[in-house]
Amino acid sequence: MSTKWTKEAIIKDAKEKNVRFIRLMFTDIAGTIKNVEVPFSQLEKALDGNMMFDGSSIEGFVRIEESDMYLVPDFDTWLIFNWHAEEGAGRIARLICDVENTNREPFAGDPRSNLKRMLKQMHAMGFTDFNLGPEPEFFLFKLNDNGEPTMSLNDNGGYFDLAPTDLAENCRRDIVLELEELGFEIEASHHEVAPGQHEIDWKYSDAITACDNIQTFKLIVKSVARRHNLHATFMPKPIFGINGSGMHFNMSLFTEAGNAFFDPETDDQLSQTALYFIGGMLKYARSFTAVCNPTVNSYKRLVPGYEAPVYVAWSEQNRSPLIRIPASRGNSTRVEIRSVDPSANPYLALAVLLQAGLEGIKQELTPPSSVDRNIYAMTREERLAEGVNDLPGSLREALKELKKEPIILDALGPHISENFIAEKTMEYFAYQRHVTQWEVDKYLKLY
Repeated sequence: MSTKWTKEAIIKDAKEKNVRFIRLMFTDIAGTIKNVEVPFSQLEKALDGNMMFDGSSIEGFVRIEESDMYLVPDFDTWLIFNWHAEEGAGRIARLICDVENTNREPFAGDPRSNLKRMLKQMHAMGFTDFNLGPEPEFFLFKLNDNGEPTMSLNDNGGYFDLAPTDLAENCRRDIVLELEELGFEIEASHHEVAPGQHEIDWKYSDAITACDNIQTFKLIVKSVARRHNLHATFMPKPIFGINGSGMHFNMSLFTEAGNAFFDPETDDQLSQTALYFIGGMLKYARSFTAVCNPTVNSYKRLVPGYEAPVYVAWSEQNRSPLIRIPASRGNSTRVEIRSVDPSANPYLALAVLLQAGLEGIKQELTPPSSVDRNIYAMTREERLAEGVNDLPGSLREALKELKKEPIILDALGPHISENFIAEKTMEYFAYQRHVTQWEVDKYLKLY
């Protein structure tokens, strides 16, 4: 999607297309998209990186006495939305920004800048690119007469179903058309396994662009869904008893010579680098789970029986382990991690996954043999005999694993890790104190 925009080209494009407002977007530690909207008259100042905002108003950023922050736009993220404003109101554009301190250094609490820090470490090891192809899933629910989300699904469709069963087909088509107009190269769009569940996949790109695209994708999906009187949610497990939503990450590492995971001379055409990368992912899986699955609800998805990965293993032949190696080879050789869910901050999730893989390469961690049986059908004794551990079963357990692993904490940096752990610990204890409907139904009459 990169277009190599210049300051002059952006100003010219904005004038020609009647852009009246520009959203300077960034992502907070929780993964929420934030923005400062400025009128066209401030565009040149914004492009010069001189727009400031109050960082103390953003959860987990800074204390009030350190509040001034600069938004520094990435010109290649210039994008004019297709939203049709009222007649004469003009159009809205956006620029994704990095956040800098008043001393013009990258802010340690900015997830996008933090991922760039990790990519520098990757470059220092001789790798040129780290690519990501995400597969985010989402649910569509009906809105009520007041425009609030209900728990009523918009269809009863299943995997790859077509209309009339899949009533969201028109909504999904409009999402795809809008994404394509914005430069996304859509590869697949289909109904997922669960009723009301959908997936749209697009072509892989470099790490930063891919994470930017995930955030843009979420924004477009929610906006188009609302125009269809639907609410789109990326909540990992909104409904009990059916599959939850994942966001599989397909990752590949490159050198000047090409895909570092591909070796045509081996039996499976996987390089030693790929195996070490997998070894690192497996070693640190329990430690990075809190970042890739950062909500209480994430662990309602990570249970056996609903196609979500629960076990720390890898395979080339089946989809039950944490890590799968898709069949494509050559430059398409990639490692797919299946535990990530769409509530994750993509910049942070990719930072910890990259760190885990690079550590595997540094430490030459050869993974155990691939597990080509259906792990869901194995007993606990059989799994232990194969060296297959479980992922953490709750956010609290995942946070404990994160706190004791300096390698993964380093991938976040002290500022992000401390604020992330503090916020998520509070979230877990708030959940623990809450009395659920299940408890009322189970115990109110029994005791």
